[in-house]
Amino acid sequence: MVASAIGTITILPQRVWSAVVAPSDKVNVALIGCNNMGFGILEHHLDTRMVNCVALCDVDKNVLNTKAQEVKNRYGQQPALYGDYRQVLERNDVDAVIIGTPDHWHCLIMVDACQAGKDVYVEKPMANTIGECNIMVKAAKKYQRVVQVGQQQRDSKVFQDVMNLIKSGEIGKLRKVNIWANFNYGLGALPRTDSEVPPGVDYDMWLGPAPKRPFNPNRFHGSWRHFWDYGGGLMSDWGVHLIDMGLWATDLVEGPEKVITYAANLCPKVMHRDTFDTMNVIFPKKNYVITWDMTAGIQQGPFDSSYGVQFIGDNATICADRLKYRLYPEWDEEKKMPKAKAVSYDKGSESHRQHVDNFLHCVKSRETPSCPPEVGRAAALHAHIPNIAGRVEQTVLEWDDVNNRFTNCERANELIFPEYRKPWHLPEV
Repeated sequence: MVASAIGTITILPQRVWSAVVAPSDKVNVALIGCNNMGFGILEHHLDTRMVNCVALCDVDKNVLNTKAQEVKNRYGQQPALYGDYRQVLERNDVDAVIIGTPDHWHCLIMVDACQAGKDVYVEKPMANTIGECNIMVKAAKKYQRVVQVGQQQRDSKVFQDVMNLIKSGEIGKLRKVNIWANFNYGLGALPRTDSEVPPGVDYDMWLGPAPKRPFNPNRFHGSWRHFWDYGGGLMSDWGVHLIDMGLWATDLVEGPEKVITYAANLCPKVMHRDTFDTMNVIFPKKNYVITWDMTAGIQQGPFDSSYGVQFIGDNATICADRLKYRLYPEWDEEKKMPKAKAVSYDKGSESHRQHVDNFLHCVKSRETPSCPPEVGRAAALHAHIPNIAGRVEQTVLEWDDVNNRFTNCERANELIFPEYRKPWHLPEV
């Protein structure tokens, strides 16, 4: 047991994960989408020594071959290599897949994997559209698969401590959750001309269900998320993580009933992107309010942090990011004392490994992971709906979560589901 600022949290000892595991007890995983975060998540799996990497799949042979060599050099494993994820899912020896592709591929691969009897670790946001999120929730339930969405802050000591402080009543009644995210990369990339597809890249497969477009390096590795075809910009990249904390504070797993949005591109630089560089969003809840404040192209923010979450209660305020948190008590003038005990913690770290540990534990135990599809859907909808509001230029959107539709804007309803490019089809569950 490891002591926290407010109690104890059970953490599996490192020796459990680092001990020698019999080959028959290891989980056979395959990575689909091997660049950047996908490979990082695979590394965390392999570091547990509980995992065999039996397959890698990527549409870029350059990435595929490079990552395969890294797996061999660092872990002594030699996975089979594929360019089509469907061939991976045909393998009977694959227990679980990691989906590290761009967002527009998440739904199709996840549903196919569940149908094939595989458990799934899928990066966030869970999908690129609301409709795809709904389909993925249904697929996990129908096929009874363990599905972990990559919102790793759910396994962070910092945010677990924060949630315990809030839910134990330490800050009094929660009234506001203020969230901010300011990052340079959110501006997108400088304009570049269309060009030939790089050697070794199956660009048609990379596009998959997305619309046919000429190849442009800005719409490819690294900066694809700034185009609606594949992602939702800074809002769906960081918004999903941070707004999820505002939902977790009261265990909400529904979409927002109402969203009030200002979204624009206000930076004077000419950039190549569809998504917004400036957003302010209000999410009114039953007993409190969540606000989102985003400015791409800068790195400064409140409390000397470019991003963070501020939980405001009657008795105290907690400010947190991934590395630290602090509780600031209000002053009780009548009693001449603080209304809560000041608490601070500054030894936090990224929690991808803990999130992977939780996933692998659930693969073995068949328990519900820390971020199941219902949680992933709720966070994704809180990012997608403001983006939709900006796209249709309607400040207020009202959402019926039971019937999965907007009640005050038909143009917004047209963006709930994507139109898949043939021969790909939106999955039916």
